[in-house]
Amino acid sequence: MRVGLALVASLTATAPALAETTVVELFTSQSCYSCPPAEAYLGELADRPDLVALEWHVDYWDDLVYGSSGRWADPFSDPAFSERQRVYNRAIRGRSGGYTPQMVIDGRLEAAGSRRGAVEAAIARAATAPDLVSLTVSRTDEGGLAIAVEGTAPSAADVWLVHLLDRRVTDVLGGENDGKTLANHNIVVGLERVGPWTTGSAPLTVPALTGQGDGCAILVQAANQGEILAAAYCP
Repeated sequence: MRVGLALVASLTATAPALAETTVVELFTSQSCYSCPPAEAYLGELADRPDLVALEWHVDYWDDLVYGSSGRWADPFSDPAFSERQRVYNRAIRGRSGGYTPQMVIDGRLEAAGSRRGAVEAAIARAATAPDLVSLTVSRTDEGGLAIAVEGTAPSAADVWLVHLLDRRVTDVLGGENDGKTLANHNIVVGLERVGPWTTGSAPLTVPALTGQGDGCAILVQAANQGEILAAAYCP
């Protein structure tokens, strides 16, 4: 179910969540043999206060047959998440083909999710970028979200609401990980556009949250899935 979205000029809000400016997005699949270590690493990154960590499950592994173990359709996979990865790869690597496990940092850097050193170097590099945009996310009295974005937009940008499952454990019964028990963290189960943002835009609000996920995050991202300018978990 999609949540209705609206603009407001003044909000009653409590418990603001300050922006975390570095976002790590893991593109993975439960059908990928080399992905579980990267998924465990994403779980560690999700506990860091300086990051927003998101796990997107792609669907292009779902129909691959692995010998007598057959195939495994990842229950969290979505073709829209595969397309998100393709858009990143065209922009960052100049090719539409993706791979798993891949981590994308702030929408502009990437590294293999199994290479911790490369990921940490990309996170450190992203953290040195100037903070041109600040984001505050608060709960309203009605149970929704108040979203305040300030700063100077380098280009047109959009505000996105990402629905998340905090943690899920799955017994895999086929494919390359047949027989394994996998733990996944901050699993994306939905993405919707709250509205546009430009310098001086009015605050945004999301009415009472219902339906998907255990929690959520807010992203301020340059148009056409460009660089992520600011982000925060929902309080």
